Amino acid sequence: MNIKVYNAVMSGKSDNNIKFSDLRNLLESMGFGYRIKGDHFIYYNDDIPEIINIQPNGNKAKGYEIKQIRLMFNKYGL
Repeated sequence: MNIKVYNAVMSGKSDNNIKFSDLRNLLESMGFGYRIKGDHFIYYNDDIPEIINIQPNGNKAKGYEIKQIRLMFNKYGL
């Protein structure tokens, strides 16, 4: 897991400045699988009943999606 990206997601200070590829790598390193539908990347984990749906904004992740991921990580203790 990339601790630097994880800390950026969890801090909430740079939600609009996280690279989409870094976010994808973080989720995959945490055991999330994914499927792709158009430009939507839908991440899932068998231990978590919710999914994560992200799509790139240029080469960055969308800020509101980072916030949703942070809330999910807090909810499930990730």
